[in-house]
Amino acid sequence: MELKSKILELSEKYLPYMIETRRYLHQHPEVSYKEFETTKFIKRELEGLGIPYESPLETGCVGIFKGGIKSDRVIALRADIDALAMDEEGEAKSEFFSKNPGAAHCCGHDAHTSNLLGVANILSEMKDEIEGTVLLIFQPGEEKLPGGARLLCETGFLQKQKIDAIYGLHTSPTDVPGTIATKTGPLMGSPDEFEIEIFGKGGHAARPHEAIDPIVLASQFILAAQTIVSRSVDPTDSAVVTVGKIQAGTAHNIIPESVQLLGTVRTLSKDTANLIASKLEDLVRGITEAAGGSYTFAFNRGYPVVTNTKLETENVLNTMRALFGEKSAIEQEKPIMAGEDFSFYQELFPGAFFFVGSGAPETDSQYVWHHPKYNVDERFFEYAAPLMAAMVLNG
Repeated sequence: MELKSKILELSEKYLPYMIETRRYLHQHPEVSYKEFETTKFIKRELEGLGIPYESPLETGCVGIFKGGIKSDRVIALRADIDALAMDEEGEAKSEFFSKNPGAAHCCGHDAHTSNLLGVANILSEMKDEIEGTVLLIFQPGEEKLPGGARLLCETGFLQKQKIDAIYGLHTSPTDVPGTIATKTGPLMGSPDEFEIEIFGKGGHAARPHEAIDPIVLASQFILAAQTIVSRSVDPTDSAVVTVGKIQAGTAHNIIPESVQLLGTVRTLSKDTANLIASKLEDLVRGITEAAGGSYTFAFNRGYPVVTNTKLETENVLNTMRALFGEKSAIEQEKPIMAGEDFSFYQELFPGAFFFVGSGAPETDSQYVWHHPKYNVDERFFEYAAPLMAAMVLNG
């Protein structure tokens, strides 16, 4: 049987398995670095296929699949397994809602994990056609710094495997099922985080002249911070500064002692990130010192820029087109500013990350990542699984 036909046939065979697995994992989400039961489930599935695995970290694992054709060639496929620390909503997925309060797969990692387990089943039935070794990376902690990918790379385990190429995917609510999107070069931004506490002098709201109001200082800082991108960053560069959390005060009529601010900086270069970090601290220093207050400032480095190598990106696009036609693979024009710790692997090995369409109105699956109603159109598996399996055969 022609390899393409065999891959598509096996993908169809394991489609119910992938859907069932995804719904089970969706009901039992675990947040970053706490994926103990998820890891046990994955290991049981690999054991059932006779695929050995290693556990370089406390959670997650790496399946080691040996093809029937002897070779030093090593291809790695990665799926992230953690859930978000949030509660979910949405009738479309109500029959398999999370049973764990405060945890939900509202980013698609349940689908990523189920898809890679489906690929493991497909490869197991095609062992004689597969050359070398395929590493099946089930990675914890993508959603939380420092990133499970970074921690896994720091163990040195992957480097010892001498990986030739690594591939990863993500569900995409902005792309319809049956399509993928990616590009050579920068694909996703570098997300850094900042933490600021502004200290003033507490007092009565009726006597503000006797206090130093940190809420007013924080407001000045937030507005001024928005000018960093428009007035300090080269207009040809991409950058985003967002304050995501403000916490202060206890009552209507009390000026608090301090305000806490949490935010994120998204860039496509370390130089731009360094510039913004410096400007943020300059602003908070100037504003607080002028008013007689003080501050603390921390800038936490996040994930590097996701940067796809040319040969591996072409493999993704060409394989998709060979399976599903020319229009199924979209070459993305611009990067997006969301971050992904897959970038840590790309600092060590050639690799490509890509988006697989999972959004359609009829399945209420077009909500953006991290939205409480986020859902995955399960036709995603009809394309993601055969694509990953076929890429292994193509190299």
